[in-house]
Amino acid sequence: MAAEGAAAKGAPAEGAVLRDEPFRPEIVSSEVAFDGRIWDVRRDTFRYNGEEITREYVDHTGAVAVLALDDQDRVLLIKQYRHPVRHRDWEIPAGLLDIRGEDPLTAAQRELAEEADVEAGSWNVLTDIFTSPGGNDEAIRIYLARDVRPTGSAFEREAEEADIQVAWVPLEEAVDAVLERRVHNAPLSVAVLAAHVARERGWTSLGAADAPWPSHPKLADAEGAAELSEQSAAG
Repeated sequence: MAAEGAAAKGAPAEGAVLRDEPFRPEIVSSEVAFDGRIWDVRRDTFRYNGEEITREYVDHTGAVAVLALDDQDRVLLIKQYRHPVRHRDWEIPAGLLDIRGEDPLTAAQRELAEEADVEAGSWNVLTDIFTSPGGNDEAIRIYLARDVRPTGSAFEREAEEADIQVAWVPLEEAVDAVLERRVHNAPLSVAVLAAHVARERGWTSLGAADAPWPSHPKLADAEGAAELSEQSAAG
């Protein structure tokens, strides 16, 4: 009974919408513990539940990813080498939000063109995810791109992207590959499963391409800072 009570504590009330809860604790100190080439490791000390807690995490820019779907219900997948896991894994086109002030949709459109030489006439938000919230602050917005066509030019790729392989795979086959544990990339897995369910529901769950993204930690912080600045100016 005690275990059942612990599990029930904090559970959403009956009829309530299941939703993550934003929370901003008081930050006592924050410093860069490791200055990396692409990402830093940040060390924060914050107050939570009456105590000061210190945590280190990868300070990530966030990213966008694209599930491109053609008129035959095939999804565009790319395969490239990922050194940390020592795999050439199947993925969907994706890229960092490392250009200050760039709109996420613009970044997604650029990544689709650069990684697969494809553009799309129709864009929607498919889903938003945290990739590993216990170890980094990376948030990824996954877009659904339809009405796809070749860009008409080949982008010059380098490093791990130089030998990218591109394949158009039926959505059902991509779902099977996820469920049978033959592919492991998180954004790909989330995207194809979400798209499969969304299609069954008549695409009613899709968001507008320019929908707000309040769960992105850095965008939320920037919007909050801008709001405080406006309030200060008005005062």
